[in-house]
Amino acid sequence: MALGRVGKCCRFLLLDPSKRVFCGVSQPGWIEGCIGAKRHLLSENVIRLQEFQQRKLAVAHLRLRGKQLISQKLQNAQLILRDDLKLFLHLCHSADDMLMARDAIYRYHKENQNFAFREFKFGPLFVRQCYELGLEELAAATLTDEKMRGFFNDSTSFNITIDMLFTKGLYEKALEVLRTMKIQGVTFNMDTVTLAAGTCYKLNTPTSYEICSSVIEDKQSKGFLISKQAYCFLVALAIRQNDIKKAKSLYSQLRSFDYKLSQNLMVLILAMTGAVEDAVSILSAAVLPNRPTFVKTPKFSEHVLDVLRSCSNDGPHMMEVEQVVANLKQADQVTSQTLDDMLCHTPKGKSKQVVVVQARKTSRRTLKPLNTILVSE
Repeated sequence: MALGRVGKCCRFLLLDPSKRVFCGVSQPGWIEGCIGAKRHLLSENVIRLQEFQQRKLAVAHLRLRGKQLISQKLQNAQLILRDDLKLFLHLCHSADDMLMARDAIYRYHKENQNFAFREFKFGPLFVRQCYELGLEELAAATLTDEKMRGFFNDSTSFNITIDMLFTKGLYEKALEVLRTMKIQGVTFNMDTVTLAAGTCYKLNTPTSYEICSSVIEDKQSKGFLISKQAYCFLVALAIRQNDIKKAKSLYSQLRSFDYKLSQNLMVLILAMTGAVEDAVSILSAAVLPNRPTFVKTPKFSEHVLDVLRSCSNDGPHMMEVEQVVANLKQADQVTSQTLDDMLCHTPKGKSKQVVVVQARKTSRRTLKPLNTILVSE
């Protein structure tokens, strides 16, 4: 009977375009809606755009002289020095400037391939300029150019470029940058794995599903720390590829993570496996009429609830589902935020530590207790 309900659920999702939230078939409308999110996956601590802009303003008055110097050296085939290139990269403020900077980088790399110039990494500086000016395709083309092999030898340059492409919905190009990163032997860090998982999730193809699984399983086997966001991307992608068994297995490996996302993923997995009664139990437990104000109220995506309702149609639990959904709406626990919105969030940066200065209780001079503020030093 459960298999019959699953079959009916799948047929419903295939026939009704408005409910095609997670199916293995192509769903252009739903994916186009995802692209509209325009969120990036790296925090400000990684991108550091504000810090970069501040340094740029500090040397803005030198822009004209720096541009003339680089232009002259390019035309006369003169040696480009490290400090010249470093200064000019900070001064760029247009697409034309960046094209000149790219040419200067090509020249610099050609002239210094056999020398140790890694005390300063030009890659992050170049891609942050591209990030600020919206030149993600220029950054991607430069990083993937075989002539530049060895110049961008840091994960930060690749991560920021992938994040730029992800933000603009250029997932195929992001995957190409990721492949280049692997071919060139640049280390995958936690941010890289998260970006790879997010990109593969957005592509939602059998190939991207295989890549995502391979990257995460490989890193996991080597004891690499995987972010919960990356795992959630893989769980959601497994659901979209109708690999519900693996999605359920992956979900069981997750411990504590975002409560709202956790609850929505679990309800979706239960609905897709035909365990409607268990899904109803979770939703019923979430509706607490006398919940204290300081306790976070779980909210459920309207899209996830629609999938549950479609899977329970004409089943023994259809009325229970309708009732619990009505109760959630009445308690203002239903949100228009999609599962995609919950997955593709920008993480909060590391908060700056506040130094708490404790008042001294003893005198440094006499080592006696300070009884009042009037006698404190």
